[in-house]
Amino acid sequence: MKRRITLQDIALDLNLTPATVSRALNNHPEISDKTKRMVEETASRLDYNRNKIASSLRSGKTHVIGVLIPTAEPAFFGSVIHGITNMANHNGYDVIIYQSNESYDYEVKGIKAFISARVDGILASISKDTIDCSHFLRAKRNGIPVVLFDRVNNDLDIPSVTVDDYQGGFLATEHLIRQGYKRIAHVSGPQHIKAFYDRLKGYRGALQANGVAYDPSLVFAGDICIEAGKRAVESFVSLPNPPDAIFAVEDFAALGVIKKLKELEVKMPEEIGVFGFCNDLFSEHITPGLSTIDQQTVLMGQEAFKMMLNMIDTNDLKYQPTNVILNPVPVIRESSLRSRKA
Repeated sequence: MKRRITLQDIALDLNLTPATVSRALNNHPEISDKTKRMVEETASRLDYNRNKIASSLRSGKTHVIGVLIPTAEPAFFGSVIHGITNMANHNGYDVIIYQSNESYDYEVKGIKAFISARVDGILASISKDTIDCSHFLRAKRNGIPVVLFDRVNNDLDIPSVTVDDYQGGFLATEHLIRQGYKRIAHVSGPQHIKAFYDRLKGYRGALQANGVAYDPSLVFAGDICIEAGKRAVESFVSLPNPPDAIFAVEDFAALGVIKKLKELEVKMPEEIGVFGFCNDLFSEHITPGLSTIDQQTVLMGQEAFKMMLNMIDTNDLKYQPTNVILNPVPVIRESSLRSRKA
């Protein structure tokens, strides 16, 4: 087995003291640029790897952050992580990613793992099964900055980065109204999650603003999965007066809607228009292309990291502003363009 290269090895090679080598590697202002370059080149040539554990014990920082996501399945969270990791790499941080699989128990386990790993900060999106969010407050009590993104809980007094879900729901529904659809249904998500609650409110707000009566039979208590969209269509088509458009809370539910409508040989968007929310990667590649709301995911990840980094650098667990709200961006595709088919 190859022996681990140490600071002493570099010092011997350059006829320097280990202390000088250590200060050079840590960019100490008393060390000349020439010596720093020489030490870095030698460290690279000898394949030296810094002992991050020892370094963290000295500095009190690990330069590692934890990112907790509900699922890796939608491209949405992968895109947010892309924004986070780019910013992390630029600022000298490593990233540990933990997937809760939409489970409260796994989410609690993930937070405990981050605390045990002594991460410098935590970025998290709440699982759909989570009601009790006290584990996030436990991380704060351990002195770890926490920032929530996408799925948040405003009762926690934890900084967050979200899209304006109400406005997104409003824009999606209003687009369908302006395309000439008269009876617009909604496949909702779990209502204890603020994002899904706000999208339903946006749907209702758009109906009211455009003089369209709200019909509770046109709201299906669904979920963020393909099967929920299929079940919603089965429920809607059995109504005495079925809808002529469906706004789904999320793109996977919208995909289920489209798949079921195809099974029933319903023409889209002529007979029923469909609108999703998320702008997942598949949405532009299915037939018909899915109209949806883009949540500016990369920007969401970048803003969440910047907020957390400021908290780390200032040692401020009550960093202001506490909430960043991004604008939703409608992405219009064939699934909702009824007016072009007329």
